[in-house]
Amino acid sequence: MKILILGGTVFLGRTIAEAALAAGHEVTLFNRGKSNPAAFAAIETIIGDRDTDLGKLAGRTWDAAIDPSGYIPRHVGAAAQALKDSVAHYTFISTISVYKNYAQPNMDELGAVGVLDDPTIEAVTGESYGPLKALCEQAAEDAMPGRVLNVRAGLIVGNYDPTDRFTYWPWKVQQGADFVAPESPAYPMQMIDARDIADWVIKMAAACKGGVYNTTGTPSSLGEIISTAQTLIGGGGSPVYMDAEFLAAQEVQPWVDLPLWIPSSDLDYRHMHAVNVQKAVRDGLTFRPLTDTVAATLKWANGRPAQYVFKAGLSAEKEAAVLAAWDAR
Repeated sequence: MKILILGGTVFLGRTIAEAALAAGHEVTLFNRGKSNPAAFAAIETIIGDRDTDLGKLAGRTWDAAIDPSGYIPRHVGAAAQALKDSVAHYTFISTISVYKNYAQPNMDELGAVGVLDDPTIEAVTGESYGPLKALCEQAAEDAMPGRVLNVRAGLIVGNYDPTDRFTYWPWKVQQGADFVAPESPAYPMQMIDARDIADWVIKMAAACKGGVYNTTGTPSSLGEIISTAQTLIGGGGSPVYMDAEFLAAQEVQPWVDLPLWIPSSDLDYRHMHAVNVQKAVRDGLTFRPLTDTVAATLKWANGRPAQYVFKAGLSAEKEAAVLAAWDAR
């Protein structure tokens, strides 16, 4: 299969490219050549900006296009329109953030999506990100009706993750000291290894399967992630679980200071980690063991420069202060 990837050198896009090559497919990348340009030096890369250079794709054909880099409906619609006669199938990587809220558990693909007051805005913010992705899905479908796979990805984890949100937790275990953790070991988590999405997307593209799919993992917990890392490391640091009220009093910011945590009292997000993925499972989505994901993530993270600064999580100074306040409470 000949595959065109719009992007292909960052996180999920890079993982999809690796999986496609490993499966024997012919891969072409279209990107600006700015992020990890040496990642795939041996394959064809068409240098261009999707906002201005889609004409560079004219006159070419591929079996499938995969778009993990679209955030603006105008961009996605233009790409799908430009490729509608050049590819048989278009995969758009969307997000479960399209949903209006997670007040109810077991959200399936029929859940209501967020809507923008002004659908023409193009600024991607925490508030606009999900609704813009929903509009991107529709733009792709409008251009290529019946030939679009909209992948509503959940929390993607693993190698190349630039956010450090998942990586932070096994890394904290590896440091060997006590560390701050939110609420309890049972705090729910639902995530998917980038490699599992990549493998499934390629199979779906080969089968020309369209439609909307929630694509995340089976429910887990923060305690399970931490205990898995402790088992792999053979010890390591231990979590000190603190209630949400205490963390708020210490000005610990959810999601930012403690990655992946949103207080359980936040009703809109209460069931964010309980999304229904049975449709994707019926169409072949599988999940590798958490041990595999944690081990691979740690191996990759440990290969980064020694001076690397994590993009998420508590600073050493703030964590020490919070631990001291907890002991003195």
